[in-house]
Amino acid sequence: VQLQASGGGLVQSGGSLRLSCTVSRRSKDYYAIAWFRQAPGKEREGVSCIASNDDSTYYADSVKGRFTISRDNPKNTVYLQMTSLKPEDTAVYTCAADSRGLSPCFIGRGIGPHAAYDNWGQGTLVTVSS
Repeated sequence: VQLQASGGGLVQSGGSLRLSCTVSRRSKDYYAIAWFRQAPGKEREGVSCIASNDDSTYYADSVKGRFTISRDNPKNTVYLQMTSLKPEDTAVYTCAADSRGLSPCFIGRGIGPHAAYDNWGQGTLVTVSS
């Protein structure tokens, strides 16, 4: 099982980026897929997730209204569209999948902790300049 995040880069404050998470299996084979981020010196933070059973989506308060998670099943890809980016969005963004059905995302209770996701890809760096 492999996940690969891509799409990061340098963008000015107020700009947009779209991250992609490509999975080696059908994204529908997972109970949920989430995006996490970690900024230097800070703890890893759940950003958003999408549940496979009903496509419910959840967002951290810090990104609500600015970020949108979506999936393209034929391409086995989950996207994170990020708009109105702020310098505080600067971080390494990583996608993760829940293959056990243990994530709060799958049962309708939000993103949950990173420990609830058992498959992780390498991250992609997003840098937002002021």
